[in-house]
Amino acid sequence: MNALKKILGLIWIALGVSAGIYLIYFQAVPLFEKGGNDLVPAIIYTFVLAPLISIGMSVFGYYSVTGEFDNV
Repeated sequence: MNALKKILGLIWIALGVSAGIYLIYFQAVPLFEKGGNDLVPAIIYTFVLAPLISIGMSVFGYYSVTGEFDNV
């Protein structure tokens, strides 16, 4: 079971990085290019949601890989 937790931790880290890339590249950049009223969501995606989601998922995966959840 602990090996499964470590593998899933790596998957969580990969999902965190890919979610950040997706939010910035596919959501925020097109909105920055449009300009106008679309700048506010682009700024929210770039500076609030992408770091929050990426860091949160990656830290959860890191804890799983390092064995913090082995006692649970």
